[in-house]
Amino acid sequence: MARRTVLPSDTDSEIRANSPAHLVLFRPEAKPGKLLLFLPGTGGVPVAGPQNFFDAALRQGYSVIALSYINTPAVAQVCWGPELQADPDCAQKFRAQRLFGTMHTPLIADGAHDAIVHRLVSLLQYLAAHDSAERWGAYLEQNEPAWDRISVSGQSQGGGMAAFLAKTTPVHRVLVFSGGWDFAAPNTLAHWYEAPSVTPPERWYGAYSQGESHARTIAASYRAMAIPSDHIQQWPALPFADDNRQHGDGIGNAAHQGAWAEMLGDGS
Repeated sequence: MARRTVLPSDTDSEIRANSPAHLVLFRPEAKPGKLLLFLPGTGGVPVAGPQNFFDAALRQGYSVIALSYINTPAVAQVCWGPELQADPDCAQKFRAQRLFGTMHTPLIADGAHDAIVHRLVSLLQYLAAHDSAERWGAYLEQNEPAWDRISVSGQSQGGGMAAFLAKTTPVHRVLVFSGGWDFAAPNTLAHWYEAPSVTPPERWYGAYSQGESHARTIAASYRAMAIPSDHIQQWPALPFADDNRQHGDGIGNAAHQGAWAEMLGDGS
């Protein structure tokens, strides 16, 4: 396995927000397969990401990018209370800005060059320019991601970002781990969950722990997104574990490798 780290600012000098390095993993001896894009949760650092999950993806034939992006503050830390009362679509606008740089809300300072999709494109262009084997150019089409060759995944806030992306972008697969709990009003899920998806239902997968504090809301969001019931992993609560561990179990527990393989599918 080859492992590289790349600072976002090295891929584009206009990326100014301070964030840690991207993590890039691949098997040099293997023919390039699909790409797995992983988006960490709030405060997550790519190089400290779920290595067991990444290893499972590599075995399935994927190359892996754990992308560094602005992941603080989280949606739930901004779109609540008076902000949510003033704008029921706060969460949708927040995610659109952080993902695509479309600048729908003044509540966060993310600039267009710091958006997730721009960071991915800049990283792929950088890797392609520094790769004599021409591996990374396969994931670009006219300087945009070749989404039909890319599976998107994420945990917590990153899982919500993966889901929001797959709603409007036809990706190869989408894997949502304990992904977000956006609201339009108290006890009312954000409207974007029920919006039509251009990524077909059979390409959607979700997972969560029944022991995490937001388990019921996560389960409701998966139903709203019409993830097929047989594509949802509901792992039992861990005994004597705190909520942080319950929340991270689905993406971090090596006991779930068989389920990960099913969710990932053939990445070759």
